[in-house]
Amino acid sequence: MNRNRHAWCALLIRAALAVLIPAVGGLSTGFAQTNGAPPTNRPAPEPRASAPAGEPKPETVRPEIGKLLQAVDELITAKKFQEALVRLREADAIANRTPYETYAIERTRGVAAISAGDMPTAVKSFEAVVESGRSPPADQLNLVGVLAVTYFRMEDYPKSAAWASRYAGDGGTDPQLLELRAKALYLANDFAGAATESRALLDADEKTGAVPPLERLRLLASCYVKMNDGAGYGFVLEKLLVYYPSKEYWGEAIRRVETRPGFADYLALDALRLREATGSLSSAAQYMAMAQLALKAGFPAEAKRVVEKGFASGALGTGADAEAQKRLRDTAAKQAADDERLLAQNARDAGAAKDGTPLVSVGFAMVSAGQFDKGLALMEQGMQKGAATRREEAKLHLGVAYLAAGDRAKAIATFGTVQGGDGAGELARLWLIHVQRKSS
Repeated sequence: MNRNRHAWCALLIRAALAVLIPAVGGLSTGFAQTNGAPPTNRPAPEPRASAPAGEPKPETVRPEIGKLLQAVDELITAKKFQEALVRLREADAIANRTPYETYAIERTRGVAAISAGDMPTAVKSFEAVVESGRSPPADQLNLVGVLAVTYFRMEDYPKSAAWASRYAGDGGTDPQLLELRAKALYLANDFAGAATESRALLDADEKTGAVPPLERLRLLASCYVKMNDGAGYGFVLEKLLVYYPSKEYWGEAIRRVETRPGFADYLALDALRLREATGSLSSAAQYMAMAQLALKAGFPAEAKRVVEKGFASGALGTGADAEAQKRLRDTAAKQAADDERLLAQNARDAGAAKDGTPLVSVGFAMVSAGQFDKGLALMEQGMQKGAATRREEAKLHLGVAYLAAGDRAKAIATFGTVQGGDGAGELARLWLIHVQRKSS
């Protein structure tokens, strides 16, 4: 958070200078001219109409205070903020000030203080102005927002969060201030409150089709980590994959599926397939594991492709295990060549089986070997016949096969049907995120 403090300070000064100084400056000048002080080089205010009979007259300040505020206003305009603060001490010495005179003095002092970087004085003055209730509604709302930002700059996060909440409750809509509320709550260790606010901002972004800022998603993820909310963290991780995919985020998302209770060992190869597709398959151990599991599952063409990819990337072929990796490459190449000669016979044998599981398996082997049309036809036939064992895994493989063949629409439709508590459903959901993002 520290690196963002300068940005928030800039927001603070912009808010004060753009909204408060013109209002206070105009107010000070108006006081002075109403009470006979020397005119300034600013345009004179429009004459005020007399109050109708029966209505209270507009509040004013005494001449000595009006002249003083006029002088302070000129110092502020000249950016002599410290001098302005010193002059305002003269106003403090004037006895029997009316509530309106106190309001005018504190409003002017707040502007001078915030511009001078005297945050404690600024918040004290602005709080007095806000609690007086005398500011116009727009000024009042902006003052509340400036108090939220100022307390954040002072690292008083509970007060910052309180003022930011008041700002939102009073109808404030500045997105930076709404974001500040979530940050202040987080830094005040109110992780549940920060999560609620960040989630609301995220939902609003998605409702309007806006891409949520990366920092917002990271803050929300950190909230869920602090709260030990695994489901919430998983939700944000998926949003990160949608909007800001990286091999690190993909690696973590897949690891979370692999390590959750109930994840089936027979889906280990499928997890590695997803790692490969998302660019998060990188280590020599992962390449070796994927190739070995593919050989064991009866997909030597896939094993050959993965090993060759590992050698081409430099992940394999060097180091202490280089000889073992080369032997694996030779084994995969030989078995892939042997399997290619047997695929046609394997397909006939699978067709004679009682259920569709062998057809799905042989079809997937053909797809892995680049025979997409024949392989997909067998897999579809097997699914229609009925895969007696691990049907959700079979649907997952069919989705992967459609994607390998370039049919994204069918891949998306198929992944959307995968369920089950063994991990296939979770992997399919991640495949969906990957494919839908590639399709956009």
